[in-house]
Amino acid sequence: MRISGLYLRYRRKDPWVLAEVDLELAPGSVIEVVGPNGSGKSTLLRVIAGLLRPTRGTVTGRPAIVGYAPERFPAAQPFTVAGYLRHLAAIRKVDESAIDEWTSRLRMDHLLGQRLPDLSKGSAHKVGLAQALLCGPDLLILDEPFAGLDTAARAEIALTVDAIATRGGIVVASDHQGDLRTLPNVTRYEVRDSRVRPMTTQASEPILNVSVRLPLSRASLLAAHLRAEGHEPLLSQDETVEAAE
Repeated sequence: MRISGLYLRYRRKDPWVLAEVDLELAPGSVIEVVGPNGSGKSTLLRVIAGLLRPTRGTVTGRPAIVGYAPERFPAAQPFTVAGYLRHLAAIRKVDESAIDEWTSRLRMDHLLGQRLPDLSKGSAHKVGLAQALLCGPDLLILDEPFAGLDTAARAEIALTVDAIATRGGIVVASDHQGDLRTLPNVTRYEVRDSRVRPMTTQASEPILNVSVRLPLSRASLLAAHLRAEGHEPLLSQDETVEAAE
């Protein structure tokens, strides 16, 4: 997927929100977008998702199946959680078994009978994540996905992002929580002064490696929890999870 010569502003004669943006998003990549509040991060994510059309420039090679989770889920809708997810599944021609899968993985089964306007911010955020993941996206766009989530849900999202990238999908996210930085090969871009620039790698603190032996069947779950806590788990050939702390 390629973004070439992109400029965007919301009204004619307004300042450019984004300008001179050139990006290449390769299959299997995880892109973290950072920058000050109001810098245009969410605007960039919506352009990548296909929800905003650039004023100038082109976006090519966008995967056909796109999942987008906004920072603030629009909960003022006349549905229960179950009704909303069934409606989205029907629109996207997805089997309703995907609803059971994602509500279970995000530990939100107990919310299915609740009305969307009655949800807490954190619960509404889970609904937004579930609807983005129902379709098995090849391009996943996440705007602050970890905000307000419990540890188990954060671990599940980190694990899902890693799985999508591993199978050749593309994930682009803004993440003030820093959870994505524990995943391997994350590319960081900063949005500032309407430009999008790659972040340079800075020297890090000394690393202590801790080895833990456990059954292989438990390795993925432990790795996901370690990522959610800000560590970098590495699965070795002898089935040992090494956590860089």
